Amino acid sequence: MDLFPSETPVMSTPFTSLGLPAALVDVLREQGLVDAFPIQAATIPDAVAGRDVLGRGKPGSGKTLAFVLPLVARLAAARGGRDGGQRRAAPYRPRALVLVPTRELANQVRDVLAPIARAARLRYATVYGGVGYGPQIAAMRDGVDVVVACPGRLLDLVGSGHARLDAIEVTVLDEADHMAELGFLNDVKKILAATPSRGQRLLFSATLDRGVDAIVKKYLHEPVTHEVDEVDATPADMAHHVLHVARDDRFAVIADLCAAPGKTIVFTRTKHTAKRMAAQLAKAGVPAVDLHGNLSQAARARHLAAYSGGSVDTLVATDIAARGIHVDDVALVIHADPPAEHKAFLHRSGRTARAGASGTVVTIMTDEQRRHVRDITRKAGIDPVVTRVTPSHPLLAELAPGARTHREMPQVSAPAGAPVPGRAGGRGRRRGRSHGGHGGGGRRDGHGGGGQRGGHGGDGGRPRRGGQSRRGGQTRGGRGGARVG
Repeated sequence: MDLFPSETPVMSTPFTSLGLPAALVDVLREQGLVDAFPIQAATIPDAVAGRDVLGRGKPGSGKTLAFVLPLVARLAAARGGRDGGQRRAAPYRPRALVLVPTRELANQVRDVLAPIARAARLRYATVYGGVGYGPQIAAMRDGVDVVVACPGRLLDLVGSGHARLDAIEVTVLDEADHMAELGFLNDVKKILAATPSRGQRLLFSATLDRGVDAIVKKYLHEPVTHEVDEVDATPADMAHHVLHVARDDRFAVIADLCAAPGKTIVFTRTKHTAKRMAAQLAKAGVPAVDLHGNLSQAARARHLAAYSGGSVDTLVATDIAARGIHVDDVALVIHADPPAEHKAFLHRSGRTARAGASGTVVTIMTDEQRRHVRDITRKAGIDPVVTRVTPSHPLLAELAPGARTHREMPQVSAPAGAPVPGRAGGRGRRRGRSHGGHGGGGRRDGHGGGGQRGGHGGDGGRPRRGGQSRRGGQTRGGRGGARVG
């Protein structure tokens, strides 16, 4: 979540000077936010004025507030109710859309959006795969102003008649380059083509490669471009080390670093490795939780709550956590498996040294990985300190200072306030129903179970309007799929 960016504003630009409604500025002030960060100060005035905007900035630069504030301001300013008040969203026809690559980012955007939308009396919902259709269908049926969605599940709802995009006034593409990396651009194009061609469009991305530039050229109208900082810039307070280890010493070195005080994120290349390493660490007395695409949404929420809440200090994750997951006070990032390319290296590393804090990044390197690690660090503009170590090397205590502690793995429970299964999360919500059957593999939006696109398990039949499928049994909605405000 970009609410608390990783750099300090160079010049003071108060939110009161950006053309935002007083009610929204008051909400920001209540959160201790008075001055805008560079990407916010640059883009908000143009977005509030209705211009298409292309914002480029590294992760942690404050992009979420940069699009949430003008989106809410423009919807709140639109009138048309019978009493001259704010227009209410029609059933199945949201007024604004925020597209994001992962459900974790969807939830983080929702958390930033929630207090601001409430101040403007706007309704919102999240839509993503890996959870039941029922709450999401119910939210669409009752009418929401803003939908924060992953592409695959949104297309499911559009295809089954439970969502229409012809009333969209503002469309936001967040982390567009990451959507490209995950192969979502064709879905993004279908969604944009279904929105009004003259609607406002805001695109935020760290880079314009992998086809993102084609999206900009085709779907944005004379966009105002703002590039606030260098995408590949490395914070001055981030120290990089490469630990050259024997293959048999790899886990012991990682376990020693994770046993030190403070929060650590360990990145692996595969879901299987993340699951296995978290289990191995817990068995060795270093409580750890995993985060990857094979987990259900309920399990992801439990693991993130345990990590962010402090009951577990080590998170073992695939690149799904390199963006969109923002936890304060991460002291150490460990690349247990060096990533495939330098941009992933930078995004992973960017989980530490945030909000003005210092941080350490450690890359574990075996003999056969020397050339690859040298290449990705060079392309990333990193000149790391390379040291050959064993599990008893004194450098480990310098990189992760403090007494090593070992304890039993605590019980990981659902976060407080987690939505009740089958409920949409808002007042007066009715339970939707969706097709029964167990998940049939990965979804097109990259978020776990649910069978082929257009179906929820079993026979792949899309849910009909009202939430009931063509064939098969009925199941209540899943956990947290449509937090409605």
